[in-house]
Amino acid sequence: MPETSLMTVNMGPQHPATHGVLRLVLELDGEVIVTAVPHVGYLHRGIEKLAESLTYPQALTLTDRLDYTSALSNNLAYCLSVEKLLGIRIPLRAQYLRVLLAELQRIAAHLLWLGTHALDLGAMTMFFYPFRERETIMEMLELVTGARLTPSFIRVGGLAADIPDDFPPAVRAFTEILPRKIDEYEEMLTENIIWKKRTQHIAPLSGEECIDFGVTGPPLRASGVNYDVRKAFPYSSYEEFDFEIPLGRNGDVYDRYRVRMEEMRQSNRIVRQVMDRLPDGPVSTPNAPLIVPPPKEEAGRDIAAMIRHFKIMQEGFCPPCGEVYSSIESSKGELGFYIVSDGTNKPFRMRIRTPSFSNLSALPNMITGEMVADVVAAIGSIDIVLGEIDR
Repeated sequence: MPETSLMTVNMGPQHPATHGVLRLVLELDGEVIVTAVPHVGYLHRGIEKLAESLTYPQALTLTDRLDYTSALSNNLAYCLSVEKLLGIRIPLRAQYLRVLLAELQRIAAHLLWLGTHALDLGAMTMFFYPFRERETIMEMLELVTGARLTPSFIRVGGLAADIPDDFPPAVRAFTEILPRKIDEYEEMLTENIIWKKRTQHIAPLSGEECIDFGVTGPPLRASGVNYDVRKAFPYSSYEEFDFEIPLGRNGDVYDRYRVRMEEMRQSNRIVRQVMDRLPDGPVSTPNAPLIVPPPKEEAGRDIAAMIRHFKIMQEGFCPPCGEVYSSIESSKGELGFYIVSDGTNKPFRMRIRTPSFSNLSALPNMITGEMVADVVAAIGSIDIVLGEIDR
């Protein structure tokens, strides 16, 4: 048999389709991928370690810089962990507004993904359409938070402020037009023969593979696994809202696209319900930053005690020990914060479970045996943000 000559190629970190600073080392047999190794860390800023030198409210500003397309979701995940640690109860109006802001942020993140993913695959005109609606959302968020990208608006104990009077009419107007706009996007892509050839049966992942790699979010649900943190472990009153979890069957690039399109419709549905049911009342817990320091983590537990403790942590708050984990369903998947307290006003240890990191770990399985041209489609379909991968 003739010897096979393999070629090693660096794709990134400067390649625009690697979505930031991801480097892929590809071993190719012609144009077919034999092995793929992701290299990360080019954007590492030490956010988890920096948080240990800041007070709990100060560390909030670091979370905006993780998935910078979903800053408000990052704020929410962090605040839920700190609030569990402190045992703070959040007013109902603040919970509803948190849901509203998180769902608007999810739609904006998916719109950004749609435009850039389509552009990666050659659909240049499509790039401009979702950015039109995303700009409307960014203007609404700026109206509330005063910022577009890094608001730090969801605070420990609630929100920084209540919504202005001109915000509800703007949201209601937007929710009326968005379904028609999503239909417009789908008219351009969903049955487009070129789009289908570039996405159908490309970079598939089975549900079992997703679970093995810890994949969450739209890529997991596109493989048929019905898991969404908002349904499995409801937070911030999500259990009070009616929405569906869209699922795929083939786990390919096309299904990941279809799942996100339907997710935007469901998020729009949640936003409408929030606006219809928004209660009156305060938007923050009085003196939340002044509440007594969190409990201190106990040292010297034996293995059996640690196992019991871990089972308690899976349920959420473990008051006697000052050690918590809390997660949300961000636009990319399950985003969780694990915090250990030493009884002071700063986290003793903080670790972040970012969905993009886990989802990226499945990329070699997705693209091995595929063509080089399909790497771009695969990377875009998992919607990674290197800001939360490298941290």
